[in-house]
Amino acid sequence: MNQALKSQYDSYVLPTYGRYPVAFTSGKGCRLWDDTGKAYIDFMSGIGVCSVGHSHPAWVKAISEQAGKLAHVSNLYHTEPGGLLAQRLCEISGMSGAFFSNSGAESVEGLIKAARKYSKDKYGTGRSAIITLEDSFHGRTLATLTATGQEKFHQHFDPFVPGFRHVPAGDMAALESQGDDVSALLIEVIQGEGGVKPLDKDYVKQAAELCQKRDWLLMVDEVQTGIGRTGTWFAFQDYDIAPDVVSFAKGIAGGLPLGGFLVNKKLHNVLNPGDHATTYGGNLICAAAALAVLDILEPVLPQVAEKGAYISNKIEAMKLPHVAGVRGKGLMLGIKIEGIAPAEINIKLLEAGLASLTAGTDVIRFLPPLIISTDDIDAGLEIFEDVMRKL
Repeated sequence: MNQALKSQYDSYVLPTYGRYPVAFTSGKGCRLWDDTGKAYIDFMSGIGVCSVGHSHPAWVKAISEQAGKLAHVSNLYHTEPGGLLAQRLCEISGMSGAFFSNSGAESVEGLIKAARKYSKDKYGTGRSAIITLEDSFHGRTLATLTATGQEKFHQHFDPFVPGFRHVPAGDMAALESQGDDVSALLIEVIQGEGGVKPLDKDYVKQAAELCQKRDWLLMVDEVQTGIGRTGTWFAFQDYDIAPDVVSFAKGIAGGLPLGGFLVNKKLHNVLNPGDHATTYGGNLICAAAALAVLDILEPVLPQVAEKGAYISNKIEAMKLPHVAGVRGKGLMLGIKIEGIAPAEINIKLLEAGLASLTAGTDVIRFLPPLIISTDDIDAGLEIFEDVMRKL
């Protein structure tokens, strides 16, 4: 790695990340290159963001054309890309309306505000608590950090935002024991940062029924699982539930900052002018990129589950040391590791030319671009097998 570049970063960028000693400079498809010309197979897609890979020609064309016309006017005006994108997202999700933001954390903030506004409008004060699950992850703002059900994140920034409670995933008794002050249940149907842990379908359906019975909003955080990552447009669509609110971000714009949330008809008019806003949300270039992403992914979507099963089966068949199993769905996979720190493995994989991720304390996480070919999968798994057998 260019030491001048590293020195510049270390001098002027705050040290809030444990960065790897690599500087990526270009990418094409599912391959990345660093500043020394070394090539890598991408099994991380920018933490699930680059869903259509790197420099996809249709994505580049959509961005370039929109940039040549108009980049930004704010949400005080109507725009064609924003309206088209909202319609597409509602059609593929079965929801009623969309709000656009810039990031996953902002998207979940919107869910929280929608839940509390709905509850206050209907029931008055005193019904604002939001239940989340242990091992969940919902973002880095103060509210979403408090909503996150992992104690390691609840450090340094006291006092945290009140009104959140965490219960064990899969424990219906813990949900049923909650009192009359609850407005909503917020879940990830597959917990990503918590270790790629899919929730049990029966539990999710029972939780959804409880929400309906008690008029709690059922809110599904799909920042990581959404936009085709698990093999359906949204992961909740494989759980036979009908959420009230769904967040999205990461893969929606293929690398540009865009997020948001979708609401059902019951909530369509809960947030009114002045209740919630953002300057950049629904930016025209980001919206154009997102429309291109949806077009690119539509024919690919049926293959995502097959590719995920292919990766899982190949890893299971390898009988690798330190590998205790594979879990997840589609191209959101966690490889359970025993006897060695996943972070240590990740560094060795990167040195060998495979860019991957970790999750929780004992998982190597694979989030490759959804367009990845079998050849690139095989090449990546060959590196993974070679590194694991040498440990």
